[in-house]
Amino acid sequence: MLGARRPATRRAGTVLAAMARAKGLLWSVGLALLLFAIFRTGFANWDTAYALVWGNELASGRRPDFDGVALAPTTHPLADLLGLILVPLGDGAQAVVVALAFLSLGIVGYLVYRLATTWFGPLAGVAAALIVLTREPVLSFGVRAYVDLPYLALVLGALAVEVRRPRTGAPVLGLLGLAGLLRPEAWLFAAAYLVWIGLDSRARALRLAPLALAAPVLWAMADLVSTGDPLASLTGTRDNVETLGRATGVHGLVTAAPRRLGEILRVPGLAAAVLGAALGLAWLRRRTLVAGGAAALALAAVAALAVAGLPVITRYLLLAASLLCVLGGAALGGWRAVPDGPPRRTWMAVAVLTLALFAVFAPSQGRRLRDLRSAVASQERIQDDLHDLTEAGAFPPACRPVTVPNSRPVPLLALWLDRAPESFVTPGDQPAPARGTTLVPANEGVAKAFMLDPRDPGASGQGRPPGFVLRAANRSWRVYARC
Repeated sequence: MLGARRPATRRAGTVLAAMARAKGLLWSVGLALLLFAIFRTGFANWDTAYALVWGNELASGRRPDFDGVALAPTTHPLADLLGLILVPLGDGAQAVVVALAFLSLGIVGYLVYRLATTWFGPLAGVAAALIVLTREPVLSFGVRAYVDLPYLALVLGALAVEVRRPRTGAPVLGLLGLAGLLRPEAWLFAAAYLVWIGLDSRARALRLAPLALAAPVLWAMADLVSTGDPLASLTGTRDNVETLGRATGVHGLVTAAPRRLGEILRVPGLAAAVLGAALGLAWLRRRTLVAGGAAALALAAVAALAVAGLPVITRYLLLAASLLCVLGGAALGGWRAVPDGPPRRTWMAVAVLTLALFAVFAPSQGRRLRDLRSAVASQERIQDDLHDLTEAGAFPPACRPVTVPNSRPVPLLALWLDRAPESFVTPGDQPAPARGTTLVPANEGVAKAFMLDPRDPGASGQGRPPGFVLRAANRSWRVYARC
């Protein structure tokens, strides 16, 4: 009888586990739909737009010219593969990318909730999710479909799997491997995890080593095939850092990293993280050390890449900030995880003060979120107006080259016109072509809103070139031509 019950028990456990996973997916989808209902917009920004362009070129049998494009972003093999897969959808590919970005936001919110709940209780989980999903940079990068949000979701997913089943091995390394095809920090996490496995079983760590090495090897092979240089992504990113004057190295870590982290969390988020860590170390030390260790490892990965010459920019700190949101959630709700008595009463008092701090800053945070929604809607409108011009035939193939005001319109025009990105001309050191087509912002507001970076060499823009006549216009753009 006992033997007959065990298979049934195992089946019941499998069903419950499947239901738990489905619940997580449903919550993630629900959060994604809620965020989309709030913003009602989204678009593929710089990195993702280039991934769609390069996928389109690969599907057409053309080899992308990564070196011939001014300020070309770092290639991300998994994003480029997605671009290749989505080629049959045409213009619908951007809608799929935006949907995946919102889903990534929902997954991030849910996983932050799960981690905080595991360590500090459900109330802390709800608080942590609310903190992370009200951080303006997190939402901004998600709505603009940066690859950093799927990366963040994958790494948090790997951590959640490990927390649920310590030293689980291949599932964690599989998620980190996918993340490692979007951002190289995941390689360091995979290496650290392999060492962690090795502390328990060196033989098992050796068996799992190929899985941990897969992402960096595949990335290097992709660079080698596409450029002839297995380190092309690293050198290309370094070149862009120098061109744009971005902070990097030890100096960049000291001067820029704290400010960038503060941009994400703001004062109440930072204060909550510090208070949550302090309270947790006092009364929930083991759990807090695990959460704090994960955040420290995320910061260490950013530091390692900065020393290697990569920039210290806000979106590279999203993982560390998300884990600090877990500690922030602990400050607000972790009191339920400690027994009744002085510790709980002290924690509750700190939670009330922390909540009051969030309330004080709520109006300014609300303005940031409203400004974000307005800015995203404005940028999407400008982008749609540019797309309308391509549909109306404002850029005929016979009237080349096409000169653009800065680097940002290049991947969009390349995608919509099915032309190589290197065929477009941006203002800068080279003289403007005497003939061809020139795209000009209709006003200063468009020029400022639709710019990759103020330090973009082509960001000075241009007016109508001498001898060119107006070919097409709408509320955002003017197209002049001399064919």
